[in-house]
Amino acid sequence: MSYTILMKDDVEKIDDIPSTSSLTKLGITAISYIAGGIFLFLLNFIARFRVFGLVVGAVVCAVGIGSLFSKDMSDRKAGLLITAVGALTILSKSRITVLVAISGTLLSIGAVGLIVLGIINGIKFLIGLKKRSNFTE
Repeated sequence: MSYTILMKDDVEKIDDIPSTSSLTKLGITAISYIAGGIFLFLLNFIARFRVFGLVVGAVVCAVGIGSLFSKDMSDRKAGLLITAVGALTILSKSRITVLVAISGTLLSIGAVGLIVLGIINGIKFLIGLKKRSNFTE
């Protein structure tokens, strides 16, 4: 049996070590945000094609409306957001120049925002992972 003498500075607080479930949540959130941002960039690009942009916007809007009927509150919030994205994609095909500019700008801002949030959550995930690996050594 071996005993190790730990100095006061060697002991790390257990409260600083993130749990596995919180790390998993951060990792999944980071990947989801980045994927959502890439999806918004693709929608903004697809919206440039007249008929294809309308069809894809209508499909995204229909998926969002379908999610609005879920029992889970987080699914309903996501459904509202997806419906808004589909509506913006459809509006980007309108004949009114102001609506086209506003919808394209909102899609781009949303895409950049999601990617930035994904990167921030990814950094938090990596920091938490490093804390866990340092604790187990």
